[in-house]
Amino acid sequence: MSCNVGGVDRILRIVAGLVILALGAFGPLGWWGLVGLVPLATGLMRYCPAYSIVGIRTCPAESRSA
Repeated sequence: MSCNVGGVDRILRIVAGLVILALGAFGPLGWWGLVGLVPLATGLMRYCPAYSIVGIRTCPAESRSA
C-alpha cells in the first residue's frame, strides 16, 4: 500500500470522520455515526482503496534518491 491520500484531502477526511462520529455519539445519527470510521481511517492511514481502483492520487509523488 503506497500513499494515495495527501495534504488537504487527508485533513478533510480526518475532520469529516470525527464530525460524523460525534454526530453519531451526541446527535441525531445514532449508529449511522460509525460510518465516520471510514474517512477517519483512510485519512490516518493515507490510503484509500477506492482511489486505487479509480486511479486517483492526491499524495505528492515521492522522490527516490539512489
